[in-house]
Amino acid sequence: MEFVSYKAFGAKGDGKTSDIAAIIAAHAYANEHSLPVKAEAGAVYYIPYTESAAVVRTDTDWTGASFILDDREIPYDKRGGNVFSVESDIPAYHLDSVPAPKKLQAKLDITLPEKSMVILVEEGTMRYRRKGGDANNGSSQRDSVVVDTDGTVDASAPIIWDYKKVTSALVKPIPAKTLTLRGGTFTTITAEDIHGRSYYGRGISITRSDVTVDGLTHFVDNRCPHGAPYSGILQMQNCAYITVKNCTFTPHLYFRFNLPDGRPYGQGTYDITAGGVVGLTFENCRQTIDILDSRYWGVMGTNFCKNMVLKECIFSRFDAHQGVANVTITGCSLGYQGTEVIGLGTVWLEDTTLHGSAAVALRPDFGSHWEGDMVIRNCTWIPNNGRPLTRLHPFIGGSNTEDHDFGYDCTMPHTITIDGLHIDDSRTQEGGGICLIGYMNHLRKDEEYEAKVAREGYPYQPTGTLKIRNLTTATGRECIIAANQFMFRNMNVIKEEK
Repeated sequence: MEFVSYKAFGAKGDGKTSDIAAIIAAHAYANEHSLPVKAEAGAVYYIPYTESAAVVRTDTDWTGASFILDDREIPYDKRGGNVFSVESDIPAYHLDSVPAPKKLQAKLDITLPEKSMVILVEEGTMRYRRKGGDANNGSSQRDSVVVDTDGTVDASAPIIWDYKKVTSALVKPIPAKTLTLRGGTFTTITAEDIHGRSYYGRGISITRSDVTVDGLTHFVDNRCPHGAPYSGILQMQNCAYITVKNCTFTPHLYFRFNLPDGRPYGQGTYDITAGGVVGLTFENCRQTIDILDSRYWGVMGTNFCKNMVLKECIFSRFDAHQGVANVTITGCSLGYQGTEVIGLGTVWLEDTTLHGSAAVALRPDFGSHWEGDMVIRNCTWIPNNGRPLTRLHPFIGGSNTEDHDFGYDCTMPHTITIDGLHIDDSRTQEGGGICLIGYMNHLRKDEEYEAKVAREGYPYQPTGTLKIRNLTTATGRECIIAANQFMFRNMNVIKEEK
């Protein structure tokens, strides 16, 4: 037998009969015998509510096949159950103890039988203490790192915190061979009976390292007018070296509801989520919905990731919630929600068209923090998504009023380099305009405020150096450097000739 088929295990593929039991059985057999799985071209596999997921541990080819994920009858307490679970056949394990490392430490004092991903946690030390409407006390300090057998940490994804004590160290060996998921058209019929704000899973969970997803397409059948919060068709967690290419995704309707006190509230909902992933690349991916259509939420949300790359993608936004280390975006078009980041390392945007009220937003709910540098090369920004400019729009926006403990010292990028940027300000109206850096802290207007923050608050470090070269505007007007001139009075601005 060269491959395992769903039909051989009883799948009808008629779009009406539940095929999940046959799919689960086929993958179980394939896993046991180390065989690839291949779906029947033209088949339509219907998957209603299921108690179990199909565990995928071998290459799977869904080319030419379709899957209907019908979520209408899913019990609310079972909403998180995925349909496919891509797992490693090498068991993970915990280390009894790990000497506490320091930030950027090159080597952990451990030895391992094989190259592995190690997830370090320090319970009780809280980072990312969120501010605003979704305020919370943050998450326990953690790092995901790739470690060789002698404890050497991959320098491109370094340890980002100082540890007093490692309370948990999970080791996930990295398989020697890439697992590939190929093709497949998936359609989610969304849940209709919404009881709360918790997210629906019902997609493909990936917890194995070294996985490629190639050519997958996902549509969303939004039968519920107010949407439902989803984690997405791809949910990647605590793994390394994931490549998603030639795929098409569909954003979900903006999930809106009323809070108990009657106030309206909108919640993010996604088609792609990633947490604790090291080395996550999206290449030649796009979405089915216009990237400027604000009825639909941003297609992606991520936490705790390192070394993220978007190459030749068309998405409504790029977003990093609870921190990312190093972001590279090249040859992309990003829509109405722009680029939202906090974290450290380098943000690199090149040959990319940016929309949004701000082209790059340093997320204010996490302190508008970026510890490192930002590089903009040969990009275009269409402010306010092409609508008239009736107020001042910043290329780099954010807010930190220096009165909140986010769990870390907050800073703006140390150096911002702009080398090739065209801003389409052609629709500027009275009272409108653009600036390179927003107010960041509209209260920081004098030295008295700065002295008060130094005594009582949480100082926010502004950018030290701004380098500008090849900056043009559609109107020919000079750009305002910073909206808050006092806050950035000591910034070194270097303008170079073309």
